[in-house]
Amino acid sequence: MSDSVNIVFLAAGKGTRLKVDIAKPLIELLGAPLVDYVIDGIEEFEEKENLQTKYGFVVGYKKDEVESFVRQRLPQDKIEFAHQVEQLGTGHALKTYFDSNPSGYEQEYTLVVCADTPLIREDVYEKLYSDLKKSKADAVCASFHTDNPFGYGRIVKNSGLGFKIVEEKDATEVERKITEVNSGLYIFKTSHIKEHINNLNDNNKSGEFYLTDLFKEDQNVKTYCFDSESDFLGVNNLVQLEQAERIIKNRINESHMLAGVRIKNSETVLIEKTAKIDAGVVIHPNVSIFGNSSLETGTILENGVILKDSKIGSHNLIKANSYLEGCIVGDNTALGPMARLREGSVIGDKCKLGNFVETKKVHLEKGVKVSHLSYVGDAEVGENTNIGCGFITCNYDGANKHKTIIGKNSFIGSDCQMIAPISIGNESYIGSGSTINQDVPDGAFAIARQRQVTKEDMAKKFIKKKS
Repeated sequence: MSDSVNIVFLAAGKGTRLKVDIAKPLIELLGAPLVDYVIDGIEEFEEKENLQTKYGFVVGYKKDEVESFVRQRLPQDKIEFAHQVEQLGTGHALKTYFDSNPSGYEQEYTLVVCADTPLIREDVYEKLYSDLKKSKADAVCASFHTDNPFGYGRIVKNSGLGFKIVEEKDATEVERKITEVNSGLYIFKTSHIKEHINNLNDNNKSGEFYLTDLFKEDQNVKTYCFDSESDFLGVNNLVQLEQAERIIKNRINESHMLAGVRIKNSETVLIEKTAKIDAGVVIHPNVSIFGNSSLETGTILENGVILKDSKIGSHNLIKANSYLEGCIVGDNTALGPMARLREGSVIGDKCKLGNFVETKKVHLEKGVKVSHLSYVGDAEVGENTNIGCGFITCNYDGANKHKTIIGKNSFIGSDCQMIAPISIGNESYIGSGSTINQDVPDGAFAIARQRQVTKEDMAKKFIKKKS
């Protein structure tokens, strides 16, 4: 039979030292909030151990925003919330949870996690849980050794059955020299919490109710000392946020490489958590992939490419320093270098968009070529149409946007402008240097430019010589 476990997230923090007006659990880290990484690790642990879990979130600062994210992230029947109106310490937070959700006492075990520790993975929870069951202890605290224990609660072990945790402010000079410290991650038999949670007091220099006071020297409690200090990094300031980001970035890149993605100089490549990348994709240095972007097999991203919320098909070549945002690209298409595809761009198979081409809210069908130095906005372009250099859709009249429609198998010469709204038919030809402001039917040739006038021997009137 599966064990029943409360997973209690301490998620009430404001994050004052982070200098942002965001609930601490929702601070963004590589495309996802901090708490999302914690949930990931818990879900993997839960699945591996086949547990019956109940998720409890102790919320406080901007609680509605935290609750909204959690409700979208997790099944409704698994989550409970408790509002910690006053921040009176971690012990008070846990008591708040059980006061609000007394049915939590029915769960056999309670795992307490901090919402600002995104680096803890499934194996840490598994080891803690396994040690609790194997040792038959009432509670286990995850600890680690550090060369710089300042700020951490010290693990003080004397001759008793258990141990105690002494916070930095309350520690003696001798206790401050202890290098084994509290990580802030705990697992309890829920009966132990029920027996002792109401006995906590605030007789300490912080005037708070410490969760750590659930560990006493005369109790059946123990530590599990982990080798890695970095796993337990809490994000309390922007320096620690950057440290966590660096580690998460490397983990993400490693997972993609192990799955068959070729990443060259991965230290320079940033891929957010939400991106999906198939095996066989090749990513060159200095590439950044943000949001819900996806890449299918065989696609190559050259140096400096930026993708945001874009869906890229298979066997595409996206050349150096191109910037794609909110767009869809088919298969076997070449883009760039230095192409700019803005939101709403849908590019078909076997297209070619060259250097300094910009698109916005367009649909280019299969085989369309826009080779260089052009802007195509609010437009539809049919199959196999070729658009020459310096082309512009004049889509904005100063107040409203208008649409350009160009049919299939047409040819648009260099340096042409389309004054939208306008429609160019199939198999049409537009002469270079034309400004077109009237519809052109299928199969027609259109040209709109002044007749050339040449005045012999007149150039000397306009050419200025250097003095």
